[in-house]
Amino acid sequence: MSMATPLQTRQAVSIDPATTMGTVRLTVSDLARSRTFYERAVGLLGSERDDGTIALGPPGGPALVELLGDSAAPALDRRATGLFHLAILLPSRRDLALALTRLARARWPLDGASDHLVSEALYLSDPDGNGIEIYRDRPREEWTWSAGQIEMATVRLDLDGVLAELHGGDATEPVVAAGTTMGHVHLQVSELDSSEAFYSGILGFDVTVRGYPSALFVSAGGYHHHLGLNTWHSAGSGPPAPGAVGLRSFDVLLPNRAELAAVLERVRAAGVPESDVDGGTLVRDPSGNGVLLRATTAH
Repeated sequence: MSMATPLQTRQAVSIDPATTMGTVRLTVSDLARSRTFYERAVGLLGSERDDGTIALGPPGGPALVELLGDSAAPALDRRATGLFHLAILLPSRRDLALALTRLARARWPLDGASDHLVSEALYLSDPDGNGIEIYRDRPREEWTWSAGQIEMATVRLDLDGVLAELHGGDATEPVVAAGTTMGHVHLQVSELDSSEAFYSGILGFDVTVRGYPSALFVSAGGYHHHLGLNTWHSAGSGPPAPGAVGLRSFDVLLPNRAELAAVLERVRAAGVPESDVDGGTLVRDPSGNGVLLRATTAH
């Protein structure tokens, strides 16, 4: 197994390796229904904010998903650009087994279940059709790198093996574990070259996987991917109707203000429009997807 990382082939300017994903903001058609789903089927804890949105996250942790309800919102358009899925990263394989039993208790169907070599994942959709991945990572020492690219695949997940992580009385848990995070965000884009120019060339994410047809994966710090980009359903498409069900924006979290400033300098040099939103800087990728750039500390 080759343990070489993409650091040997990184571009001249890379985003800080401590960069992570944060809150994913969605518009939903029925706020109460969606809150119930994310609490009972996914296992997140919900709380209502002053603006009427619902924030959902793990015990003691930040919001991973924020829901805005709008009963008049146009339905999700799976051919438009936007969210392919948000990906909730669990701390362990046992937690993945608990997620599987939680979905079974809620009688919520899976869209799929895959072993990606670097991770094991469950796939489902929320009541409006927004895609969700719930996954656990294999240890990094088990990942294989070749010529600066990480080896990933999509093969059948051994669900029986996952469930074997549970023993007797610990087979149920209504809430995700503390330490659950937003592992990555997978986007539908209209075109890959312009998306790579934005996410890699301007923001500074490193390309980690090119082997999937019509898809590209990028990351910070040698992770397998923080962002997936594909044109499987959205090649040549534009953004959804204004205010439609689906992605509003997602957070890219820089570790400090200096690193945020470095990214914003590249954004401004490229002439990308920006606006101040909720203590962060909102930019849009070439497909219209909203990216909210934030620093995790005030320093």
